[in-house]
Amino acid sequence: MRKIIYLDYQATTPLDPRVRRAMEPYLGEKFGNASSLTHAVGRQAARAVEKARAEVAGLVGADAREIVFTSGATESVNLALKGAARAYREKGRHLITLAIEHKAALDSCKRLETEGFGVTRLGVGRDGCLDARDLKKAIRRDTILVSVMAANNEIGVLQPVAEVAKIARERGILFHSDAAQAVGKIPLDLRALGMDLLSFSAHKICGPKGIGALVVRKREPRVRLLPLIDGGGHESGFRSGTLNVPAIVGFGRACVLAGREMRREAARTARLRNRLRDSLLDRLPDGVVNGSWEHRLPNNLNLSFAGVDAKALMKRLKNIALSSGSACTSTSLEPSYVLKAIGVSEERRRAAIRLSVGRFTTIGEIDRAVEEIVAGVKRMRKVAQVFRQRRIRPSAENLRYV
Repeated sequence: MRKIIYLDYQATTPLDPRVRRAMEPYLGEKFGNASSLTHAVGRQAARAVEKARAEVAGLVGADAREIVFTSGATESVNLALKGAARAYREKGRHLITLAIEHKAALDSCKRLETEGFGVTRLGVGRDGCLDARDLKKAIRRDTILVSVMAANNEIGVLQPVAEVAKIARERGILFHSDAAQAVGKIPLDLRALGMDLLSFSAHKICGPKGIGALVVRKREPRVRLLPLIDGGGHESGFRSGTLNVPAIVGFGRACVLAGREMRREAARTARLRNRLRDSLLDRLPDGVVNGSWEHRLPNNLNLSFAGVDAKALMKRLKNIALSSGSACTSTSLEPSYVLKAIGVSEERRRAAIRLSVGRFTTIGEIDRAVEEIVAGVKRMRKVAQVFRQRRIRPSAENLRYV
């Protein structure tokens, strides 16, 4: 069996062997509970956690005391939005976010609406970028929180978070950013940008799954949150529960490596991504890139090929791991809500594939992937032509005709 070409780094990343080695002692002989400070075994675990906390904070320009460990970015986003909204509800009950946010933010906002909060979901341009003027118009006297992602998980578009933070700060409004896709790929400095809350996850930067962080600003202003989980007051009272020491240690190591190698890796992955785009569009010139090319993560490519059903195409590309959108909505049969929000037609939405490269992607894999994708698209177009003649709609469900 040929080795799978992994081009789905925005869904998750392989665990870096250097991260695994850092974690291994804490899966074995260093098994202590970091809250058990009455003996050496527990204190050893606590020291490892605090070292990792400083390493995680260092990647995003935060203070170690501002790091709250969670189970991942989804929990971090939930804690940021629900925790802040409930803590500040006497000040106001209005939140602003984007229509193209990750489901963690959108579904959290839906939940808050059932509790009496109002939510404004701002649209974006055809390039996927927020116009800051729309944000200014949407702010009300009772607005308490703005949540805008740093980078989109489907089209990789970067939002003007520095400008958003400035607007929020001038109005005395809290600003949260879901940075799960951005951290480790582009420089982010919470203090310099003026963010109050920042969510991200280890498994997007070649760290372990099941561990994430929420940065909660401690001064100018000190941000208050009501916890989602009670029971022991761990993590400064924001998130109770026994700490996952091996994963936290791995998270810290992953952040150190990402910070050290970010500039070089961003340049390398951008070259690979550009080679992938140029080669595909050279062979399939009617392909269309979805979202802004100028304001984009260095490793993301979202393309639509006319006359192709993306889900059917992916079933044919058995040697390539890719997606048609967010991993968190992969069970949905509907075309991408993100692409719909930027004005992409239904046909193009159904034809869209997301390709993302990363730390272990090679030039050889890019070239192999191009060959297989081109062959797959051409084959699907021939099949689609036959289906049209027979008045059958091409889709993943009727692949038995292929």
